[in-house]
Amino acid sequence: MAVVPVYLFLGFLDGGKTKFIHETLCDKRFQDGDRTLVILCEEGEEELDTSKYSGGKNVTVVTIDDKEQLTKKFLESSLKKSRAERVLIEYNGMWLLNDLGKELPRNWQIYQIMMMADSNTFNMYNNNMRQLVYDKINVTELVAFNRCREGFDKQGLHKIVRAINRRASIIYEYEDGTIENDDIVDPLPFDVNAPVIEVKDEDFGLLYLDAMDKPENYDGKTVKFKALVARNGKLPKDSFVGGRFAMQCCAEDIRYVGFLCRWSNASTLANKGWYTVTAKVKAENDAMFGGEKGPMFYVSDVKPANKPEEETVYFF
Repeated sequence: MAVVPVYLFLGFLDGGKTKFIHETLCDKRFQDGDRTLVILCEEGEEELDTSKYSGGKNVTVVTIDDKEQLTKKFLESSLKKSRAERVLIEYNGMWLLNDLGKELPRNWQIYQIMMMADSNTFNMYNNNMRQLVYDKINVTELVAFNRCREGFDKQGLHKIVRAINRRASIIYEYEDGTIENDDIVDPLPFDVNAPVIEVKDEDFGLLYLDAMDKPENYDGKTVKFKALVARNGKLPKDSFVGGRFAMQCCAEDIRYVGFLCRWSNASTLANKGWYTVTAKVKAENDAMFGGEKGPMFYVSDVKPANKPEEETVYFF
């Protein structure tokens, strides 16, 4: 069965998704003759007019008015009727992405995920619907803030995105159509060039994000941090996980995250015990990193420690 590439456009109502899709379909690089199915999961102010595209006869637009319509059967039927070779989905910002994931046909493969947001209303959504905001930003490759005005709070928008996703590109589109790339550098609360990188209890979340994202920056470095140790029969005898429980978007979304640590005396550690760990990091390819390069911690010292005042850490 042939793979169907899917381009996913995320954001809230009137956030600029339809306009972005329109610009995509007008792009000469996208007008290669392939038949395209566009699935709109909400109706905003703008409408798609296929007659405006040079390849308009190859574009089929389907609208979903209710989430109950979003089923695998409906998606497969729409693809068959349109005979499309690729799919663009404008997803409803009030629906969780997991619901879409459950219904996507097996041969539909997501190629690119982009999020559009109105810079003037984004904070309102973030303040009142943070779980929905997190749900979208967490997976996106690009966040495009549009309708930006002179003097807007670029730093504030940047911080919200980086608190959730440190990999996504960020761009700002002004009302006159000019586009500015985000070039804000995020300072870390610890010195990665110190002989020993000492991480405060409250900064473990940032260490985890940065080391997992850029393991090469920690290669050969020594790190000292407090961790809740996890051990089980699935790990090698000389290994344990040193981590913390982290809140991602809300109190209902707390999970344990940590680093795989190698230590010959790992079997002496108490499961769920608190310890201060000192280890040298090596950027290595390992199955636990999905075959990619990641940070492996080779422990030189472990000492029992009192649990921190705040046991849960945050990614922002």
